[in-house]
Amino acid sequence: MREIQHLIAGQAYRGEALRFGEVFDPNTGEVQAQVVLGGEAEVALAVAAARRAQPAWAAVNPQRRARVMFAFKRLVEARMAELAALLSSEHGKVIADSRGDIQRGLEVIEFACGVPHALKGEFTEGAGPGIDVWSMRQPLGVAAGITPFNFPAMIPMWMFGVAVAVGNAFILKPSEKDPSVPVRLAELFLEAGAEAGVDVAGVLNVVHGDKSAVDALLTHPDIAAISFVGSSDIAAYVYATAAAHGKRVQAMGGAKNHGVILPDADLEAAAEDILGAAFGSAGERCMALPVVVPVGEKTAEAFRTLMVDKMAGLKVGVSSDPQAQYGPVVSAAHRRRVSDYIALGVAEGAELVVDGRDFRLQGHEDGFFLGPSLFDHVRPDMRAYREEIFGPVLQMVRADSFEAALALPSQHDYGNGVALFTRNGRAAREFASRVNVGMVGINVPIPVPVAYHSFGGWKRSAFGDANQHGMEGVRFFTKVKTVTARWPEGESAEGAFVIPTMR
Repeated sequence: MREIQHLIAGQAYRGEALRFGEVFDPNTGEVQAQVVLGGEAEVALAVAAARRAQPAWAAVNPQRRARVMFAFKRLVEARMAELAALLSSEHGKVIADSRGDIQRGLEVIEFACGVPHALKGEFTEGAGPGIDVWSMRQPLGVAAGITPFNFPAMIPMWMFGVAVAVGNAFILKPSEKDPSVPVRLAELFLEAGAEAGVDVAGVLNVVHGDKSAVDALLTHPDIAAISFVGSSDIAAYVYATAAAHGKRVQAMGGAKNHGVILPDADLEAAAEDILGAAFGSAGERCMALPVVVPVGEKTAEAFRTLMVDKMAGLKVGVSSDPQAQYGPVVSAAHRRRVSDYIALGVAEGAELVVDGRDFRLQGHEDGFFLGPSLFDHVRPDMRAYREEIFGPVLQMVRADSFEAALALPSQHDYGNGVALFTRNGRAAREFASRVNVGMVGINVPIPVPVAYHSFGGWKRSAFGDANQHGMEGVRFFTKVKTVTARWPEGESAEGAFVIPTMR
């Protein structure tokens, strides 16, 4: 059986290999590989390799580091088909969606190719008599990233792309559910270094593991920063533990994104957008749109009719089927979890309009498939509404006014993203200004910012003060040093015993 190993100091590393995780093919339900699980010892080896490599990597001028990033981008693009097929085989998302996963990560790499400009500091000439002041951004040293199963290419590139471009060494702990693509990306980074004539062994390391590996990263004294994406409960734990050990932390948690439909919206276009946002990637996205809020009974009834018709035409299939719109969920355990939430919604009194629990794909009956489900008359007090389901389930919460619709995402515990569907510019402007959510889409169902902006939610969707990628990422993975300099003429003046001022 295929074995997926760590990558430390530029080499595959198996170690003692006392523990393994099973890597499934979600399309068939079969185990296709096993991943070596590491812990404190493997993390220590990776940190030591990163510490050895980082000073020389940081000493490489930003332009040459950018050339490595350019080479990495070209290599990933050249292997897009291979990477997408590998990603789909372990995650279950359809090939087109896997290509999108990789492409959105590459867009952050494209941003990182501009690192010389991003690292330019500030300069003030003549801040005082003969005194100049300037600032510079310097790398932290060794940083680490802990990434989830749902975007095994994009989110690692969000993290390590910026972190290594600014001069850090990096340790990636990917999900053990679909670990092959993260390892492949690290191998391509090694190739990129060789192509650009820069030794990058140890700059990007991959350690597989579970909680023992995570805890080792959170507490290791030589790791300066932790970046995390996952569930909110784990994000809170990561933030508290790493911060208590003196680290910078950005920890992105769960979500319950809302799509608000005003009566003047283009309902057909909104329904089509919400169909893809709710059920694409089987709903396994932190920026999925699992809650729709139609304003007014007329809007709600019309939307429900449209959505039921559109859901009937959805094609669920194996990830390699070019006609499939979404594939299986990642594991049997996750399928049970989503099914349990559907049962909970029924028990709490929501109307289950479409039930996808009994869906089976002919010839793939053991695959981890779920059909699309739709709830109506969901109430804000229901647990199934308050918690993240992370599956192909859309919930309708009816609102009788703009204010009631605005209150739903604003008062929810999560605050990742929200979308408003309307033709009214004034209403859109007011909604965007007032809603208590970190990322807003206006007639855009999945408002993930472009790579040169940054990604981050509010409330229980994010812990820490810095967002992912963009200039927020540059600031997170660097520290500012400010220099105040004077070049006196003649003999030195007598020492001053009061704080200097710029007279």
